[in-house]
Amino acid sequence: MREHPDTRTRIQEIALKLFIEQGYEATSLREIAEALGVTKAALYYHFRTKDDIVTSLAEDRLRAVQELIAWAETQPRTDETRRELIRRYSEDLHRGRHHEVMRFSERNQTALKHHPVMEKTRDRMFDLITFLVDPDDSTSTRLKNSMALFSMHAAWFMLKDDKLPDDERQAAALEVALELIQR
Repeated sequence: MREHPDTRTRIQEIALKLFIEQGYEATSLREIAEALGVTKAALYYHFRTKDDIVTSLAEDRLRAVQELIAWAETQPRTDETRRELIRRYSEDLHRGRHHEVMRFSERNQTALKHHPVMEKTRDRMFDLITFLVDPDDSTSTRLKNSMALFSMHAAWFMLKDDKLPDDERQAAALEVALELIQR
């Protein structure tokens, strides 16, 4: 697949918007091309299928999670490292389109359930959780520390009707996550 960064990014943005609004299955490449104001042939130059677009979006998210895991592997297993991991995850989640990719994944679970890159991303999320919990932690501590990570996602789903600015949503989610991670 040949890529031009600006065009590739624009295709991802429009496709993601349509996938969220209409659903992955209900959105065609023709509709994506029309929304971009290009021909299907021009779209095919960058992405041959909707799956190629999804793969590119998921790979961006996967790369970010893998970078955070790589950082965590070099850190001591301390409460401060856990809090820093949560802060870094929060920053990454609100940079770029990651929260939109999350919303897309949540709204299209059936269509994406067995997508290879999505499955790998889910696996890496569970790997990330291992840096937040210790085997000798109590069950409730392991659950709270795991929930800290997912509470940042919840800010986008549980407060979806609120007209909060992104930075306020992020701050509230981070505050809750850090409260959960405390021992």
